[in-house]
Amino acid sequence: MIRLAILLLALAAAPSWAAIDIYQFDSDAQQDRFHRLTEELRCPKCQNQSIADSDAEISQDMRERVARMIREGHSDEEIVTFFVDRYGDFVSYRPPFNPRTAILWVGPLTLLLLGGVGIVLLVRRASREAEEDDQ
Repeated sequence: MIRLAILLLALAAAPSWAAIDIYQFDSDAQQDRFHRLTEELRCPKCQNQSIADSDAEISQDMRERVARMIREGHSDEEIVTFFVDRYGDFVSYRPPFNPRTAILWVGPLTLLLLGGVGIVLLVRRASREAEEDDQ
């Protein structure tokens, strides 16, 4: 019984063991940029998670690099470009429109249109069959 209580207490305290990144900036504007950029960049290891939300080691490294580049005076565009050059367009939640990323921009619309055409064709076929059965 005591072992179970200790185990439950240990499990309840587990979230407090998580490492918390604390970065010092010269101004609130730099801190705001850091938060915005870490929400804008996607973790290369995690599935659809920003580096701000990810606990992966690569995300921790990326957060440290973002903080350092902000302190060094790099622009937001330079920081995003650095990570895109290193990890590819996937790392950005807003990839540019180019031949490599066209499927990301056009794909969902194309699938939606094809689905709509498919539904229209099925409805027409069903209504024709219903008319033929009535005759």
